[in-house]
Amino acid sequence: MAQLWGGRFTKATDQLVYNFNASITFDQKFYKQDIEGSIAHVKMLGKQGILTEQEMNDIITTLQEIKEDVESGKLEITSEYEDIHSFVEANLIDRLGDTGKKLHTGRSRNDQVALDMRLYTRDEVLAVDGLLKELLTTILHIMEENTETIMPGFTHLQKAQPITLAHHMGAYFEMFKRDRLRLHDIYERMNYCPLGSGALAGTTYPLDREYTAELLGFYGPTLNSMDGVSDRDYLIEFLSACATIMMHLSRFSEEVIIWNSNEYQFVEIDDAYSTGSSIMPQKKNPDIAELVRGKTGRVYGALMSLLTTMKGIPLAYNKDMQEDKELTFDAIDTVKGCIALFTGIPYLMMCAKVQKVGSVLLMGLITGLIYYVTGQFTVVILVSFVLACGLAEITRVITHYRSMAGNLVSFVLFSVGMVGSPLPIWLMREDFLRQITEQGMPADYVNTLAALSSNGMLIVLFLAPVVGAIIGGILARAMFRKHFEKAGLV
Repeated sequence: MAQLWGGRFTKATDQLVYNFNASITFDQKFYKQDIEGSIAHVKMLGKQGILTEQEMNDIITTLQEIKEDVESGKLEITSEYEDIHSFVEANLIDRLGDTGKKLHTGRSRNDQVALDMRLYTRDEVLAVDGLLKELLTTILHIMEENTETIMPGFTHLQKAQPITLAHHMGAYFEMFKRDRLRLHDIYERMNYCPLGSGALAGTTYPLDREYTAELLGFYGPTLNSMDGVSDRDYLIEFLSACATIMMHLSRFSEEVIIWNSNEYQFVEIDDAYSTGSSIMPQKKNPDIAELVRGKTGRVYGALMSLLTTMKGIPLAYNKDMQEDKELTFDAIDTVKGCIALFTGIPYLMMCAKVQKVGSVLLMGLITGLIYYVTGQFTVVILVSFVLACGLAEITRVITHYRSMAGNLVSFVLFSVGMVGSPLPIWLMREDFLRQITEQGMPADYVNTLAALSSNGMLIVLFLAPVVGAIIGGILARAMFRKHFEKAGLV
C-alpha cells in the first residue's frame, strides 16, 4: 500500500478499508493533468525561491520522464498506489530521492485533486464542444441539400402541415447550437485555478497563485480557498449540459426509431445494427437508436448522483467528493460516443443523393462563407477548405461517386478541412495573438489561447476530425446500408 500520509498513525490501514478508500482505479484517467499541474506548481516554487533552480529543473525533467514512461507502457499504473497523486509522487521520489519529496511543498491533496479535476473537465468541455461543432456542420449540409425535400410535420404524432426536411433538421441545429452556448458559459465560469488553496485555508509559504494560474491557462486563481477545494458547481453544470445534449440526441433517436417503423418507412436500418425476434420473424429492431435513447438515462443518473452527493456536505473538503469522478468520466465518454455516432450520417446521405461534380466543393464554399459573415474568415481557413474539399472531390470522382469507401474517405478529408478555423493560432501564433489583442479581446482570453496552443493540442486538432469522421462514417454505413445501396452506393 503506497500512500503519502499517515505520519501520526501507528497501525497499518486495514486492507478492506484501504481498497474502499483508494481511487487509483479511476483517477488514473487524469495522470496527464496531475503531472501538468505539478510542473506548474514546481515552476512557481522555483520562481519564489522556495526551490533552487537545480531542484526545480530536476523535478520537472523527472515528471516529464514519468509521463513519457506511462504513455509508452514502460511504467504501469497499478492498484499498489492509493491514487494517481501517490503514484506520481512515489515514482518521483524513487527516481530523485529527497528532492522528489519537495514536490508537495505548499500543496495539499485537497487543492491538488481540485486542480486535476478542473483541468480534466476543462479539456473535456472543449472536446465535447468540438464534437458538437462537427455535428452542426453535418446537419447544416443536409439542410442545404434538402430545401425542397417535402415531408409531413407532426403534432401529437399526427400529420399536421407539410414541411421540408431542411426545416425539420433545422430544429436540431438550433438545439445543438444552444448546447454549444451552454458549454461556452460553463468554460467561462470554471476557468479559475484552485491550486494554492491548500487544505482549506492556504499555506504560510509565499506562493504566487497568479503565476500558477497563468502557467495553466486559467483566467486567474479562485478567490476563496474554502470554495476552491470544495466547489463542484462546474461539474454539476457540465453534467447538466451533457444531460441536455443527450436529451436532444434521444429525441433525434426517437425519430429514427419512428421513421424506421413499418407505419412510417422513412428509413431502413442495416441488419448489422438490428435484432429480430425468435417468434416474430417480421421484426427488425433499431438497436443503436434505442441504445442512445437508453444511455440518456445513464447521463441523467450521473447528474442526479452528484447533486445528491453534494447536497449535504459542509465546508470545506470531504471524502464524499471523491464520488464526483467515476460518474463524470462515464457520462463524458457516453456523450462523446453518442455525438460521434450521429456525425457522419448526414454527409453520407448527401453523397447518396447528390452524385455530381462540385457538390463537396460547394459545401466547403458555403461553410467558408459562414465563417466570413461571422467575422472568422482568414486566408488559412480558405486554403484549408479548398485543399480538403478539392481532395474530397477528387476522391469521389476517382471512385465514380458510388463507392462507399470512396465517400467515407472523402468525408474524412472534408472533416480535416475544418481545422482551418483554429489553425492560425499555431501557424501565425504571434501575429494572430497580436491581432486579436488589437481587436479588443480580453487579456485573459488571449493568454488562455497562448497557453493552449501547444504541439500536443495541434496533434489532437488534426486527429479529432479524422477519428470522428471514420467512426461516424462506419456507423452510418452500418445503420443505413440498404438505404445507400438503393441510392447506388456499393
